[in-house]
Amino acid sequence: MQTTTLSNESILPLTCSRSGSCCFGKAVMLNPWELLRFSVEKKITPREFRDVYTEFGGIQLIFDGKSDKKGQKACSQYVDNFGCSVHQGRPLACRLYPLGRKIQFNKAQYIYEGSTFPCLTDCAEVLDLPKLSVGEYLREQEANPFEKAQDEYLLIMQNIADIAFELLLDSGLAASGDTKTLVLWREMGNELPEILSERIGNEWIDILMIPEITNEIENPVAFAHQHNNLLLLKAQEKFGNVESLQELHKASVLIMGVALHLARSLGANPKEISDHFIETAKNHGAKE
Repeated sequence: MQTTTLSNESILPLTCSRSGSCCFGKAVMLNPWELLRFSVEKKITPREFRDVYTEFGGIQLIFDGKSDKKGQKACSQYVDNFGCSVHQGRPLACRLYPLGRKIQFNKAQYIYEGSTFPCLTDCAEVLDLPKLSVGEYLREQEANPFEKAQDEYLLIMQNIADIAFELLLDSGLAASGDTKTLVLWREMGNELPEILSERIGNEWIDILMIPEITNEIENPVAFAHQHNNLLLLKAQEKFGNVESLQELHKASVLIMGVALHLARSLGANPKEISDHFIETAKNHGAKE
């Protein structure tokens, strides 16, 4: 599919008509800070929000509302004739729509897919509204803290994966001739989210998606740093004393599963990431 890359100065029909068309039939992923922001706006606990309104341990919003004319279900947070019930808490995916965002050479780029601007299919009335630059639109959508959260969690995902690498490469597991670990890394990259979340288990899903952090909830960077420390401490407690090759294998697989599940919550492709990690591990002596 054709992809158009934009600059902050690109001018597009980005003034939203708030018709609600984009609240139907989407796959909206959530990182842990976004799940928290939703729960704050909903005035319930993160656990309650996760258990009622998300799937796969909290990484994806449920779309189970009324159907539109195309038969697509509405987001669980959409209220007919009103719109998003938690608009101030909406995640980055909603704030950016119809744009996507990718990081290349440590710089954010904004994109849209297809040969025509996506909104024009269902919201042609936006042509009658003022046009905005990408930068103006992002400021209007108050996207900045949510972009910061996304970038911090990409770093956390890598930090978690680094633990899996250490358990494989620095422990003697790879040197022993192990081939099972990378096979399962690849398998997890191809697994459906419901299967991977079951593999990880509730204990790790909970600390990944609903960490017990009660301060810094307004500051995504500080929140993510605290969360990173909690995850590293958890890994140290669980894996710091493992010695047998079988224990090292299980630990490396589990923690890589956590990294891949977080990657999916960030909108990344777990298969592409696991393929990359596997090639990196092979370049450092691991075998498959």
